[in-house]
Amino acid sequence: MSTLTLALVIHNHQPVGNFEHVFAEATDKAYAPMLAALVRHPNIRMSLHYSGPLLDWLDANRPDLLELLGDLVSREQVELLTGGYYEPILVSVPDADKLGQVRKMTDFLMERFGYGATGAWISERVWEPHLPKTLAEAGVQYTLLDDTPFKMAGLTDADLLGSYITEEQGFPLKIFGNVKHLRYAIPWHSVEKVIDWLKGQARACPGGVAVSGDDGEKFGMWPDTFNHCWGENGWVNHFFTALEDNVEWVRTRPLGEVAAEQAPLGRIYLPCSSYEEMMHWALPPDAFVSFGDLKRALQDAEETRGAHRFVTGTSWRSFVARYDEVNQMHKKMLWVSRKVHAMPEGEAKRRALDHIWSAQCNCGYWHGLFGGVYLFHIRAANFAGLITAENLADRSARGASPDTRVWATVKRADFDADGSDEILLNTDRQVLILKPSQGGALIEWDWRDRACNLLNTMTRRREGHHEMLRRAAERGRLILPGEQEIPGGVRVKEPDVHTRLFYDRHRRVALLDRFLGPRVTPEAFYQARYKELGSFVDQAYRAEIRTADDSIQVTLSRDGAVSVGEVCFPVRVEKTIRVSAGSPEFSTTYLVTNLEDIPVSVRFGIEFNWGIVGSDGPRGYLRVGSRPHSLSGFGYHDQVSTMTVGSTEPVLAGEVRLSLARPASLWRLPVETVSNSEAGYERTYQGTCTFLWWDILLEPELAWKTELTFRLIELEP
Repeated sequence: MSTLTLALVIHNHQPVGNFEHVFAEATDKAYAPMLAALVRHPNIRMSLHYSGPLLDWLDANRPDLLELLGDLVSREQVELLTGGYYEPILVSVPDADKLGQVRKMTDFLMERFGYGATGAWISERVWEPHLPKTLAEAGVQYTLLDDTPFKMAGLTDADLLGSYITEEQGFPLKIFGNVKHLRYAIPWHSVEKVIDWLKGQARACPGGVAVSGDDGEKFGMWPDTFNHCWGENGWVNHFFTALEDNVEWVRTRPLGEVAAEQAPLGRIYLPCSSYEEMMHWALPPDAFVSFGDLKRALQDAEETRGAHRFVTGTSWRSFVARYDEVNQMHKKMLWVSRKVHAMPEGEAKRRALDHIWSAQCNCGYWHGLFGGVYLFHIRAANFAGLITAENLADRSARGASPDTRVWATVKRADFDADGSDEILLNTDRQVLILKPSQGGALIEWDWRDRACNLLNTMTRRREGHHEMLRRAAERGRLILPGEQEIPGGVRVKEPDVHTRLFYDRHRRVALLDRFLGPRVTPEAFYQARYKELGSFVDQAYRAEIRTADDSIQVTLSRDGAVSVGEVCFPVRVEKTIRVSAGSPEFSTTYLVTNLEDIPVSVRFGIEFNWGIVGSDGPRGYLRVGSRPHSLSGFGYHDQVSTMTVGSTEPVLAGEVRLSLARPASLWRLPVETVSNSEAGYERTYQGTCTFLWWDILLEPELAWKTELTFRLIELEP
C-alpha cells in the first residue's frame, strides 16, 4: 500500500496572568499525560510547541517535565517549534518585537534543550502576507496554518498534502496546511474512523503528508476529555497503538523533517486570515448571526456544498475595531514599545523589553465564544506589563539624578489612533489619559507603583453568541448544571442569565458627565433603560492646558444643552483636572453654568467605573463613609462626602479615597457582562460603577461648583 506521512503538531499554551490552578490542572490533565504517552510509544514522532509563559511555569514548578521533554528531543522523537515567546498575535506587534520575541524563544530552546528550532507556531494562526520577511529574518524556515486561507485561495483538501512556498520581498517561507478534518476528528472521532481516513489519503496521494495541528489542552483539559483521552482504553493510547500497528503505510514524522526533505508543491500567496472560527468570531453581532445562518445553509444545500469555503468571516484586526478597550490596550502597547526601544542598551532595557513582550500576550486582545478580553485577570496582567515597562522607560529617559525623580509632564497626541488627540498627564506617581473627543472622559488611570490601571473594566456590548442564548431561551432549550444535553440546547450556569443582557450606550470609563430625569431609578440606570437629557457624555469638549512649576492643569469644557420637559436649556460644563509631581492625588473641579436667562432645575451626575479587582470576593471593597460594601452589590446613599474603593490583593494592596466638596447622592452597582464558558453562559463581574449626583437649581449666568479629590493610598499586602 502507498505510504503517507502524518505530521502531528501540538500547541501548549497558558496566557500571562492566568490562575496558578489552571496551569497546574492543564499540566496534570493534558501536558504531562501526553509526554508520558510518547515515552510509552517511542515510534510516535511529532512536533511540540510550548509558549513562553507555560515554559516559565514548568521550569519553576515542574522541571521534571522539562527534563522528560529534553529526553524526547535528544532522541529525536520530538521536535520543538519556536514562535513569539509570550504568544503575541504577530501581525499586531512592531517588527522589532516580532523579531525579539521569536529570537527569545529560539534562544531559550537552544539553551534549555540544545535544540535549534527552524519551524514556528503562529499564535492563533493569524496570518498576513507581510509575515514571511520577519519570520525568515528570525531564522524561521517553515510554519503551518489552518486550511482556511488555502481554501480562500482556491485550493481543496486534496491540494494540502504537502507544503507550499511563499515569500515577502524575496524572503521565502514554507507553509503547511493544517487539515480541518483531522483537527476536528482528533480526538473526537473513533480511532478506526481516523485510520480509515488516513488510508484514503494514502491511496489518493502516495507520499503525501497530512498535517494536524491543534491545542494540547483538548487532550484532557477541555470538558469531558480527560477520561476520553486518558482513561481505561483512552483514545490517545489507542490511536498511537493503531499508528504503530499500521507503520507499513503510515509514518508519524516531525514537520521539520518533512520540510527539509520534500520539495514544496508550488508557490502560493495567502490572504489575511486565521482559523475559520476566529474569522467568524471577529464579525460584528448582526453579521455574526447572519454569517452562521448562511454558512449552515450553504453546507446543507447540495448545489453549494463545495462553495462554502469561499464564504469567510473577517480578519483578526476587527477585534481592535470593535472593542475600544482592546484598541486602547493595543495602542498603549505600541506607545510603550516605542519608548522602550528608544532606551540605551543595558539591563534596564532588557527588563523593559521582557515586560512589554509579556504585555503582548494575545489572549487579552480578542474574544471568541468565551474568555479573552472579558477576563479581568488577563487584562490586568497585560496592563501590569505595560505600566512596568513604561516606568522603566520613563525613568531611563529622565536619568538617575535625584532632581529627576519627581516630575510631571503633559502631552497632546492621538494616543489611540482614532484621528483625535488625547491628553496624557504623566507624573512619577500616576498616568491619566483624557479623551476630549468623547465627553472629556478619563479613559485610563495608571497607578505606577502598583502597575495597575484603576479603570480596567469592560463596556457591556451585544455579542453575536448572545443570540444563541436568546434563541435557546425562547425555545425552552436552556440546560442547567447537572442536566442532560438536549438538541439545540445551550448550557447556562443560572436559569435567568438570558434576562441579564443589558447593553451600554457609552463606554464604561470615568468622569462621564450626565444629566438624568428625576424619575430615573438605580435599576433603570443599571439596565441602561433611561433617557440621557444632556448632550455631554459622548460629545467633544474643548481642552486648555496650563503648566506651572511641577503641576499641570487641564480644563475641559463644552457648551451643550439639557432637556427639561419640552424645553432645551443651554448649559456649559467645565471640569478642571490638576496633578502635581510627586503627589498621589489628582483633583477635579466642576463648574456647571446655566447660559439661559431663566433658572432651571436639573439632576447632574458624574459616573466613575472602577476596575481594580476581577471579582466581587472579599479582597475588593467599596466603603461609603466608614461602612464597607461588596463591589458587586447594589446601593443608594444620601449625603455622601467620602468614598473609598480598595483591594487587599497582594499585587494591589491599596485603595483610592475620594473626598467631595459637596455631599452627593450615590448609586453603586456592578458592571456585569454575560459571557460563555466551558460550563455555560454566566454573568461575569467586570467592575463597579459609582454614580454621584446632585439635584441643583441653576440660576441664570451663575455657575454651580464642586470639587472631587482622589488620593492613592498604599496598604501592606
